[in-house]
Amino acid sequence: MTNIATLFDSIKDSMEKTTGQSNRGQFLRTEVGNTYTVRLIPNVKDPAKTFFHYYTHGWTSFATGQYINQISPNTWGERDPIAEARYRLSKTGSEEEKSKAAAIMRRENWMVNVYVVNDPVNPDNNGTIKLLRFGRQLHKIIMDAMQGEEAEDFGPRIFDVANGCDFRVKVEKQGDYPTYVSSKFGLPKTLNTEYQGGVEAIHNDAHDLESVFTV
Repeated sequence: MTNIATLFDSIKDSMEKTTGQSNRGQFLRTEVGNTYTVRLIPNVKDPAKTFFHYYTHGWTSFATGQYINQISPNTWGERDPIAEARYRLSKTGSEEEKSKAAAIMRRENWMVNVYVVNDPVNPDNNGTIKLLRFGRQLHKIIMDAMQGEEAEDFGPRIFDVANGCDFRVKVEKQGDYPTYVSSKFGLPKTLNTEYQGGVEAIHNDAHDLESVFTV
C-alpha cells in the first residue's frame, strides 16, 4: 500500500528545489476550447522524480517557416549554445541579427505522468497513461494545491490516484495564445478505473520522465 502522505513530502521537497527528441505519442495533446480531466501519478519509487523540470527554446525557422522547439542543455546543467548565441547576437549583432535573436523564446517547463480520466477530443486516451507538459500557469495551480492557499483542501490528495482529486485542465484562448488559468483540482472522490492491475499497475507503468528526452 502506497503511503500518500510520505510520497507527498518528498514530491513537495523536490518541487521547492526546482523553480531533444521524444515520442510524441506519449504526450497528452490539449486544444483550445476543451477541458481535460486527469489524475497526477506520483513516482512511488523515487518521489522526487514525480515532476521533470526542463527548459526549451522555440522559434520559427527563417529558412523553412516551420516552428522549431529544442530542449535546452541547461536542463542537465550543461552549457547552452543557443542561449549563448542569442545573448551574443542581442548585444553585438546587426539589427537583423538582433531581430532574429529576439524571436527565440526560452521557456521554463515541467512534465508529469497523468492518468487520463476524460479526453474530450481523443476518447481513446481515456484510461491510459500520458505525459502532461505544462508551463508556469499550471505550475502555479499545482504548487498552490501542494503548499499554497489551497493546500489544506488538497495537499497529498492530488497524488492519490485511487481516492484523490481530478485535475481539470481547461484550455482557453487569450489573444493569440492558449491560457490555462481556469484549470483547477476537484474535490476528492473515488476513481473507478478498469486499468489492468489497478492503481499499483498505474504507478508501475508510468513513464520514466528522465528518459523522455535525449540530448
